[in-house]
Amino acid sequence: MNFAETVLDYSVNIALVILSISFLLTIIRIVRGPTLPDRILGLDMLVAAAIGFIAAIGIKTGFILYIDIAIALGLVGFLATVAFARFVLSRGKTEDDILREVRTAAEDARKKANEERKRIEKARRQEERLNR
Repeated sequence: MNFAETVLDYSVNIALVILSISFLLTIIRIVRGPTLPDRILGLDMLVAAAIGFIAAIGIKTGFILYIDIAIALGLVGFLATVAFARFVLSRGKTEDDILREVRTAAEDARKKANEERKRIEKARRQEERLNR
């Protein structure tokens, strides 16, 4: 085994270890969530790690068909991510969600207006005291 083969062998082994760690951390992220888009991105990352893993195994074994499998998995993963994204977008906000947001925004605006009114009144009182 020459120097290039040794370096390639070590590089592939290091890549497999890193991809395995990435795979495990991504699974943890998918389980923890907390939202559906987080899980969708986690699944997309999982597909990317699997593609890297398959490609590294293909290089290690010299079996070129693994690269074709990785490419096909990449296409399927892309289509799945697009489908999930369309699903999330189609869910959208309900009328109740929009009304709740409007009410909250109106209440916040009312509170800020009252605080500003109190600040202005306080400034006027201080100005009147100084003018006396």
